[in-house]
Amino acid sequence: MAANFIDYVKIYCRSGKGGAGCMHLHRAKYVPKGGPDGGDGGKGGSIIVRGNRNLWTLLHLKYLKHIMATDGGSGGESRSFGKDGENKIIEVPCGTVVYDGDTGEWITEIKEDKQEFILLKGGRGGLGNWHFRTATNQTPRYAQPGEPALEKNIILQLKVLADVGLVGFPNAGKSTLLSVVSAAKPEIADYPFTTLTPQLGIVRYRGEQSFCMADIPGIIEGASEGKGLGLRFLRHIERNAVLLFMVPQCTADIVDEYNILLHELEQYNPELLSKARILAISKCDIPVFDEEGNPAPEPDVAALSDQLGIPVVRICALSGMGIDALKDLLWAELSKEQNQVIEISHAPIDPGVVSEQETPHSEEDEQETIYLNEVDEDWDLSKYKGIGWDE
Repeated sequence: MAANFIDYVKIYCRSGKGGAGCMHLHRAKYVPKGGPDGGDGGKGGSIIVRGNRNLWTLLHLKYLKHIMATDGGSGGESRSFGKDGENKIIEVPCGTVVYDGDTGEWITEIKEDKQEFILLKGGRGGLGNWHFRTATNQTPRYAQPGEPALEKNIILQLKVLADVGLVGFPNAGKSTLLSVVSAAKPEIADYPFTTLTPQLGIVRYRGEQSFCMADIPGIIEGASEGKGLGLRFLRHIERNAVLLFMVPQCTADIVDEYNILLHELEQYNPELLSKARILAISKCDIPVFDEEGNPAPEPDVAALSDQLGIPVVRICALSGMGIDALKDLLWAELSKEQNQVIEISHAPIDPGVVSEQETPHSEEDEQETIYLNEVDEDWDLSKYKGIGWDE
């Protein structure tokens, strides 16, 4: 699954140049002065980005390093027009954001199926000399050249479209919750960073109603600066309507851990704080003891809710405790009008920052261009010890 989930590609695109207009003077046996009849050049092909709801990843673009449209044909005699160049259409899943590969500036976002955006417009064809005939210049011996092609490096980033996004440190119980409330089968294990790619699940709610939940790979302190999985999956949270923060009950300071997660989201994109938030205290079946070995009191949900200003619920995914109450809270937030459509601005990215999926692993790979989310199976997690999840 991890090898097939591609959410980042960098491609060089070039539109087609316009065809040159024709300079031709008509000649026939019985028409000694036929005059100009040069045709126009054809229009160059454009580069178009189009949404496709049947795609869920950028895997099909993994090895496409260059996408070029064809040039327009040149005009001919007898006012023959040149052939238009063929457009190149880049099919992308809904939720794909397009950036300038050189400057990092946001270009557009594809949100709906069949939505199209002309990324690079093909050059116009040149006019033939027939257009330049006048009473004083009846035999123009010149024609227009076609417009040149446009070229650009682009970066395509997929941001998962989901109603609810799960936010939490590694091993907070996000994957377990998703597997219980939906038919999704994410990998579940007792080591951190079990989830390496976002997992989607459809949660049924009271009959025929449902909503989409996304399990985002674990965030650690400093993720907005590139630590852990870094910025690789923080962008997926931008497309969620409601953020469900998950903090285990055994955490030393629930409020402090929640604030760390909130701070990382703010550092990445301050507009994320405008999204609706719910805090779920997970793993409530695990007994918690104080420093003296006595059973610690259960967290006061009402007090935490007043302190943080958001709904708080205690859950246990394995036993089903609090799951129905959690669904009610999520549905209530999703039903609010202000949470129906979440529009946030996409901050420019830094194309000069080499992500972990672009780092060569050997001297032989240094000459290759790697654009994608290729996860190293021998990833050493020991460098992330001491940040909270291994305590």
